[in-house]
Amino acid sequence: MTFFYSKALHIIFVVTWFAGLFYIPRLFIYTTEAQTQDEPGRSLLQNQFRLMQRRLWYGITWPSAIITLGLGLTTWYNYGATPNWLIYKLVLVAGLYGYHGFCHVLFRQQQRGEFRYTSTQLRIWNEVATLFLFAIVFLVVLKDALNMLWGMLGLFALLIVLLVAIRVYRRLRKG
Repeated sequence: MTFFYSKALHIIFVVTWFAGLFYIPRLFIYTTEAQTQDEPGRSLLQNQFRLMQRRLWYGITWPSAIITLGLGLTTWYNYGATPNWLIYKLVLVAGLYGYHGFCHVLFRQQQRGEFRYTSTQLRIWNEVATLFLFAIVFLVVLKDALNMLWGMLGLFALLIVLLVAIRVYRRLRKG
């Protein structure tokens, strides 16, 4: 029974972690775009967005990432084995934690008032979490590397669609 409770809680915290990973880049975009505003609007917007970033990052995203890791390890231990699909999942999850770490770098930069990336670059970065989500879910559900490969091909097709959508959106905003 412990296995099912840890697995259910793991899924719940994965969802809250992804909520943070989906929203934090949006706040990076909004904070970056506030740079184009005149004062006092720029300062007001950026201060508000930085506050929202801190609350999201430290109140939801980081705690969810840590709890997800703990519950994931507990679920793995209770699983009693390490099938091949789980090894691939662990590699993807390691990549997701890398993404989280880079989001933390962006978070720290923006908290200091440093803006090294354009809003378009951040929009593309915003889609990386979606790619990880698709890959991990396909793998966990299908439990097969070959089927995951087909899922990843579909994922790359989705990536292309997302990149085209970002370009179209940028043109519409300028036009």
